[in-house]
Amino acid sequence: MNSLTVRMARWSARHPWRAIVGWLVFVVLCLAIGGAVGLNSAKTADYRVGEAGRAEAMAAEGQLERRSTEQVLISARSGALDRPAAEAAAKDLTGRMKALPEVAGVADPLLSDDRRILLVQITLQGEERDAKDKVDALVAQTEAVRKAHPGLLLQETGSPSISKGVEKQRGADLALSEKITLPVTLLTLLVVFGSVTMAAVPLLLALSSIAAAVGLSMVVSHLSPDAGVGTNVILMIGLAVGVDYTLFYLKREREERARGGGKLSSEALVELAAATSGRAVMVSGLAVVASTATLYLASDVIFSSLATGTLVVVLVAMASSLTALPALLTVLGRRTERRARRRAELGRPVRRIHSESGGRVWTALLRPAARHPLVTLCVSVLALLALVVPLAGLHITEMSRDTHSRDIPAMRVYDRLNEAFPAQRVTHQVVVRADAPHAAEVTGALRDLAELTGADPLFTGTPRLRTSADHRISTLELNVPYLGDSDQAHASLDHLRDDYLPATLGRIDGAEYGVSGDVARYADYPAHQNGKLPLVLGALLLVTFLMTLYAFRSVVLGLIGVVLNLLSAAAALGVLVLVFQGTWAEGLLDFRSTGSIGSRVPLFLFVILFGLSMDYQVFVVSRIREAVLAGTPTRQAVLDGIRRSASVVTSAAVVMTTVFVSFVFLHIIEMKQIGFVLAAAVLLDAFVVRILILPSAMLLLGERSWWPVRPRGGTTAPRAHRTPDQPVVDVR
Repeated sequence: MNSLTVRMARWSARHPWRAIVGWLVFVVLCLAIGGAVGLNSAKTADYRVGEAGRAEAMAAEGQLERRSTEQVLISARSGALDRPAAEAAAKDLTGRMKALPEVAGVADPLLSDDRRILLVQITLQGEERDAKDKVDALVAQTEAVRKAHPGLLLQETGSPSISKGVEKQRGADLALSEKITLPVTLLTLLVVFGSVTMAAVPLLLALSSIAAAVGLSMVVSHLSPDAGVGTNVILMIGLAVGVDYTLFYLKREREERARGGGKLSSEALVELAAATSGRAVMVSGLAVVASTATLYLASDVIFSSLATGTLVVVLVAMASSLTALPALLTVLGRRTERRARRRAELGRPVRRIHSESGGRVWTALLRPAARHPLVTLCVSVLALLALVVPLAGLHITEMSRDTHSRDIPAMRVYDRLNEAFPAQRVTHQVVVRADAPHAAEVTGALRDLAELTGADPLFTGTPRLRTSADHRISTLELNVPYLGDSDQAHASLDHLRDDYLPATLGRIDGAEYGVSGDVARYADYPAHQNGKLPLVLGALLLVTFLMTLYAFRSVVLGLIGVVLNLLSAAAALGVLVLVFQGTWAEGLLDFRSTGSIGSRVPLFLFVILFGLSMDYQVFVVSRIREAVLAGTPTRQAVLDGIRRSASVVTSAAVVMTTVFVSFVFLHIIEMKQIGFVLAAAVLLDAFVVRILILPSAMLLLGERSWWPVRPRGGTTAPRAHRTPDQPVVDVR
């Protein structure tokens, strides 16, 4: 037995304290180096996709890009607005804001139609993605003016304030998620192992893996910029797979210890676990890495950030399970052996760890598949297909600023701003690039465009025309008196792109033009993603098939794995549509339905679930294949393998579900949807696919499950009667 996993485990078992100290040093170094190099956050240009992205790039070329703005609303604390007092406050505020280096300019105060609110708009320096870091200076000045004019109410909002509020809320949400997840995970592990020490091992290794991954992700962000979601996904995936990988390894070591009856040394037990569960961890981890890497094909900074975070934390979790864990098991095992010797010397009975044969519960759950595999298969598949039906009504949108929680103070002021100043709700920016000799022609076309939109009730206000210093790039800003996620706002974008621009700018030879703005971004992103979807899904299906083929040398099992993963992911997505596109669960899960699913959720679900499902697939089928290698007929091997692996798969599913469910308590709607759908998918995969569908299919297929190469019998699986000095047989 000389595979990589065994060699790593053997070294760690022989030098446990070196391995443990080495792991701790690695974690500290990752955090130290990460802190030293810092996080490289994605820039505004990294988010540009579609026509909106091209238009934004052209505007930036002419230094005409949209800048972030903050709005301060000045109103009376009660009763009518005192105009002179409000104007004095606005003048004071304007002077203070203009003196700030973060401010590019301050617009003249604007009075609402009902004459109750005075609006002061501040334009910030720099690009949009950095604006939230400049908000504190503006808020401080707003607070100073509020104190100087106690009779007035001053409230600040804007994209930077909202982003700052979302960031603060996300931090509080993650803290709440940890408070829920860690105790429940520890309790689950206590039930599984019945020992505080053994329960603490998976949790501590997972947390140390997360710490190392956070540090490494900062380093990697200089190659693939972080979009602000890296830490979220590291916490979510890291705790789930970190505990799972350790759990698989620990359960196998305890099983072999029970079989050995005290005849095997801790080092030998660690090698046995490495040859079986260690290999399963390696294969399933590589499967998660390979499947997650397909997200890079989406050519999207957020998906790339999600992929990077997942890759880093999975690789680190694999490393901890294959190095630090064998060392810890050896140290704990030696302590157990010393206690056993002392008890024997004192004449006390030695406590034995009982081997798990499957248990009555799992025997009962497997009975339908064992007795009536065809019926069980048909009923289970039909049940999942019924859950897929709601997918027919799937509506995907880019989650806009309007979907943020109203617990954020800036969002409540944002709602007040939209109500009092409808013209400030949405702005389309038309951008055109043409050679300088066409400048007059471009200006004339943009004025014609302004006239067309002026006669369209979907538009309002006075258009703003700007031209770059070299006269090559011009922009026209058009206001829409509707919210960004409304049908009217999207209709106004369609009118621009389909009708008005071709009729005006389309007449200019060689002119490039496009529309940007929030609505254009929200429309173009899903379209961009849908264009990449076939490529990503095709690569995902191929990777899943090839990884299963590599693990089990079976084309049939590879095809079964692909089909079952598709089925469970589609069923989970159907449940998500049922819950989040309607309003019936709003009170139960504390959200406000947008009537849609976040554009990133389906693809993220498919990619991550395909990887995580390989945990269960590899672990379960490895036990079955191990029995077949030992000469057991396939039918009996299927039943025994699933019975023996059912408890650990269930425990892993409970841990993973707990982690994902904790994200349902987050306020950010897209993260809430991701947490919910992943939890649903894991439960369906663990309790329906692996307990009912997979055994039914393999029992019906029998020996054909291993086509084209059936595992040869005669290779002996690890047995308890082996003595420590006997060679360990590789069961792969």
